[in-house]
Amino acid sequence: MKSIWNLERGVALFFFSLITLAGAVLAGCAATTEIHGAWVNPEASKRPPVNNVLVIGINRDTTARQIYEDAIVAQFAAHGIKARPSYKLLLELGQVPPLDIKSEVRNAGVDAVLVSRTVRVSTEIRVTPGHSDGPAVFYRMWSGAFPTAPNVYTVQNVEVETRLFDVKDLALLWSGSSTTNPTSSMQQTISEFATVLVKALAEAKVIA
Repeated sequence: MKSIWNLERGVALFFFSLITLAGAVLAGCAATTEIHGAWVNPEASKRPPVNNVLVIGINRDTTARQIYEDAIVAQFAAHGIKARPSYKLLLELGQVPPLDIKSEVRNAGVDAVLVSRTVRVSTEIRVTPGHSDGPAVFYRMWSGAFPTAPNVYTVQNVEVETRLFDVKDLALLWSGSSTTNPTSSMQQTISEFATVLVKALAEAKVIA
């Protein structure tokens, strides 16, 4: 099937974008993550549900990578799924040839491999005009004046691609894009992302 990606091609593409999920300038008081563009392999229902996963987070920042992979592993465990982080197996992703990664993955004793990479970080500038009580607000609209200065702030959007591959034949089982509005806490942002992601995999019935 044309929609099935092999692991070598997928990993090669991931190296072109190594923006850290947690390294961007963060704003807001609560992280929000939305999954969109999700796709499930029509043949996935004919395969045994995944119950042992290797988690790979493509990230140049080793600390962020470890936090991400550990958060995903913890969420899998909460769903009764065995998982292990790749940073204990593949120390330097950028220095490992794709074929060696495939070999390591197949020797890891897992059913599937989950790979994520950040594809885009965008900043949205929002302006909230100043205001006060009373009819003066109405009249000032016409003059263009504001009783108080407008509030200007930025909202950041981090787009992440995630793919779940069957290790046996490297078939793509699930793919999805997500948008996250980070907080100033790396741990909180990644934990919230992990919760939403694993829930989406469970609802798609590609994990046990």
